[in-house]
Amino acid sequence: MREILPALGEWYAAGSPFGLATVVAVSRSAPRGPGAAMAVGPGDEVVGSVSGGCVEGAVFELAQEVVASGEARLETFGYSDEDAFAVGLTCGGEITLLVRRMTAAEDPSFGPVVESVGAGDPVTVATVIDGPAPLGATLAVWPDEPTGAHGAHGTLGSAGLDAAVTADARGELAQGATGQRHYGPGGERREDSVTVFLHSFAPPPRMLVFGAIDYAAAVARIGDFLGYRVTVCDARPVFATSKRFPAAVEVVVDWPHRYLRGTPTDDRTVICVLTHDPKFDVPLLEEALRRPAAYIGAMGSRRTHDDRTERLREAGLGAAELSRLRSPVGLDLGARTPEEVAVSVAAEIVALRWGGSGVPLTATTGVIHPPHMA
Repeated sequence: MREILPALGEWYAAGSPFGLATVVAVSRSAPRGPGAAMAVGPGDEVVGSVSGGCVEGAVFELAQEVVASGEARLETFGYSDEDAFAVGLTCGGEITLLVRRMTAAEDPSFGPVVESVGAGDPVTVATVIDGPAPLGATLAVWPDEPTGAHGAHGTLGSAGLDAAVTADARGELAQGATGQRHYGPGGERREDSVTVFLHSFAPPPRMLVFGAIDYAAAVARIGDFLGYRVTVCDARPVFATSKRFPAAVEVVVDWPHRYLRGTPTDDRTVICVLTHDPKFDVPLLEEALRRPAAYIGAMGSRRTHDDRTERLREAGLGAAELSRLRSPVGLDLGARTPEEVAVSVAAEIVALRWGGSGVPLTATTGVIHPPHMA
């Protein structure tokens, strides 16, 4: 939903009711995961997607009905191939959608949520999707820290339920997790009563690109396209400029290893070392391989890789640390241009994130879309 929030925020601020359909559950080979969303706004304008095209027509009509009636709906779409005109998923999966009308009166917490997500601040939105509590009721929860001064906004129907969900929402937010939880009417954790969908909006993951070269500009562009908050760093001020890297949120002039030593990383951070110079990349990788990161890739030939690995061993890095290094960077696509190399790097990042093989789908069997992890 993050990518359509700017449009939703404009409709919301203008007082224009709109229908919001959110994926709250999936099974088998579903094309979109929990949290994917589609909205129908003024003039029947559509933003977002919930299935990649299979059921969007039906969801459009459903959203119009919900806007007209004001009553939230929970709908499930499954596999359908017997009737060519039936609405369903051709991939064999199943998705469940919550569709509700959105206005400031019906969801006063939505405005602060849009502001927080736009500012890169973490927030979780809890929504009732089943049980005796009001369908579609929402509670927005911010971190219980001085920087998350909002606290909580809204209600799911009872103080006990709000308290239990707030505690769970903050735990899920710390992990960037999205999924369902089950509670009794007073907030006790049970499997047979109120079902709540927790949608976490953690800050975007970071992509740190080191080396202000043409390949870095292409990697920064595709990193921004994939939803990363991109930083480009290089020690040479003549090359490290915002004009050369418009896709980067920030461009830093500093020695790469010194900058990395002073900046936070976590298990979602992507580090791309494109400096291609031992005096930069060896101390940088020595620092990178000893800290949290989802991906650490380094550009260079196989000869460069062997020389770099030997230098890193001499610096005291062990086999476990060196095994984290993706070098030479990227998948074997036969890439030549900076843009093609960027696609190669992005493909490796995506494959590593979701456990993909990198093998052409024509050479594989089984489901195309593996089950989404909550």
